Amino acid sequence: MSNKVTPLLLVISAPSGAGKSSLCSRLVEKFPGMVYSISCTTRAPRGSEQNGVHYHFLSEEEFCARIAAGEFLEHARVHGNRYGTLKQTVYDALSQGRDIIMDIDVQGAQQIRAACAKMRDDDAIKRSFVDIFIAPPSMEELRRRLCGRSTDSAEVIERRMRNATEEMKHQPLYQHTVINDDFEKAADELSAIIESEHHNR
Repeated sequence: MSNKVTPLLLVISAPSGAGKSSLCSRLVEKFPGMVYSISCTTRAPRGSEQNGVHYHFLSEEEFCARIAAGEFLEHARVHGNRYGTLKQTVYDALSQGRDIIMDIDVQGAQQIRAACAKMRDDDAIKRSFVDIFIAPPSMEELRRRLCGRSTDSAEVIERRMRNATEEMKHQPLYQHTVINDDFEKAADELSAIIESEHHNR
């Protein structure tokens, strides 16, 4: 087994309320050099958001031109705005030896799997791709967490629960699943997966 650490493209998905954002933040603290993928979007900046820091802000025309040029690894339209990840963003991180996290929904993960299937075996994205699904211990617990936030209306919670039921159907497509029952245990499990993947490539 090689001791050389291979940088990873970590695609992490979860239903809303499963704790994905907190777990991703813990990973970035634990692994030096790990970075979040910065997405492109056609929506306007909000508050203190900066171009190139929070998002790459593109016009509709620029975004569509980049789709046509095949520059996106994945992209989608959400609530009337376009969002996407440029292949170059991922290649740049990997070439610097850095792990890159994509916190993305199940549809985006499916697009990346499909893109990898068409790539050559020696493509850096295909070689580094690891997908992980963060699951709640049960749907009842997920509902309890969503209600406990006290930020969403009953209608929003029901929509999130319906979405979660659909998202959970994608779980078998992922290479790894981490059940977030206990946060520290889930964080350790996630770290162990990454350390194993670093060295087993």
